[in-house]
Amino acid sequence: MKKIFGLMLVVVLASCNDAIDIRQPGRLDAANAFQSVEDLNSGLLAVYNQWDLTPEISLSANFTDEIAIGFDSGGQGFALYDFVINAGSAAAFDFWVRNYRVNNRATILIEAASNVEPSDSELADYNDILAQAHFIRAYANFELLLYFSPNPRDDSSLAAPVIDFVAPLQIQPRRDTTGELFDYINSDITTALSLSSTQSDPTFVSIDAINALRARIALTRGNFAQAETLATQLLNSYGLANRTQYANMFFDADNTEIILKLERVLNDDYDGQVNTGSVNTGGGWAGSVFAFVNATLAGSPYFEMDRSVFDLLDPADIRYNVNVSPTSIISPDYVNDPDPITNDILVIQKYPGSSGRPLMNDLKVFRSSEMLLIAAEAKVAGPSQDLAGAAQLLKQLRDARFGSAQPLDSFNSAQEAFQAILQERKIELVYEGHRYKDLKRLGVAAGVGISRDPIACTLQSGACELPASDFRFTLPI
Repeated sequence: MKKIFGLMLVVVLASCNDAIDIRQPGRLDAANAFQSVEDLNSGLLAVYNQWDLTPEISLSANFTDEIAIGFDSGGQGFALYDFVINAGSAAAFDFWVRNYRVNNRATILIEAASNVEPSDSELADYNDILAQAHFIRAYANFELLLYFSPNPRDDSSLAAPVIDFVAPLQIQPRRDTTGELFDYINSDITTALSLSSTQSDPTFVSIDAINALRARIALTRGNFAQAETLATQLLNSYGLANRTQYANMFFDADNTEIILKLERVLNDDYDGQVNTGSVNTGGGWAGSVFAFVNATLAGSPYFEMDRSVFDLLDPADIRYNVNVSPTSIISPDYVNDPDPITNDILVIQKYPGSSGRPLMNDLKVFRSSEMLLIAAEAKVAGPSQDLAGAAQLLKQLRDARFGSAQPLDSFNSAQEAFQAILQERKIELVYEGHRYKDLKRLGVAAGVGISRDPIACTLQSGACELPASDFRFTLPI
């Protein structure tokens, strides 16, 4: 009797599995959705559509020393501004979920591609689609590593899980090590580089974009010779924009310096306001990270430029014009002003808008100026400690931005050089999502942490400084 009951139980369980594992004829799974190279290309565009930089822009600005609370604030971003970040914070949730969503979508496409047989005439396109999918997956996992690994140069430190398959909904993976996650990232980059046939393209992944990511990763990992070589090659290929080209770049009208950007256009999925004041943006106009309506005084800025940024900007530097709205109210004696909230309103203009849509602009993934700054940092951090070479690169950048010859720095130590590089990165890459990562990577060596203008931050909450060694430079899980 027990044997009969056991057999019946097996049959029942098998029947249950059959019932839930039925493949419905009309079901649109990957095998049905991707049957041609054209289908794969459509799938690739859908993967691109998941890729967004506004959460990085928001976290970096709100948490570090790039913004002050604006006069038109309704309470947006107060917790993050006060350095409150925990496992329940929007930042931790967004960076985890968004990047694993990108990873999953790319993996679905990569696995589905194995069922598509391209013709000889389609093979180059087929390979290029796969190259881009592998690259985007690598980029997403590198972002996970940067934010969730406490030390990206320590292979034994815990990072995020490696999910190299289409995961079921109920998966509860363990954390993998930094070394294991880097192996996954590097495997994707190697595959992307072997399959890509497009040298350059400002709006789609190319060989140049792959090498830009390799340069960024090499700097993060401490592979300074490789970082300098790759960055220098890209800097030589693209050069630096002149002042007119630089200004036009932020109106999306010039691509001189652009290695890769994410286009944002009218009526796309990002044509709308972000969840203002939250890193969990859900996509939207990059400029709405700072203002409700437009990049002017009348545009309801809820975040303003922190004075620590403004005081670094010279009016003769084109970066002043790009970042500071001409509608700003600038106190002539800020330090002694009795009412700085009213008399000193620095409106951020990095994302003025395009195509008639205020606050909507393309998102710059890699620019040649970042490559220059990578090369400068690698020169200082490398075994030769080339302080003079780094100073020359910084002068090259400033010469381009001022349109005239600028003084050459003379560094007495690596720490001095690192401080100058961090300062130049703060000016050049402000509001592009770099400051948080820069301080985590270089802040301790430079002796630089978050340092907000003391007047504005004291009026807000008193959260003015945070050392780069603080645990909050790693997002909690």
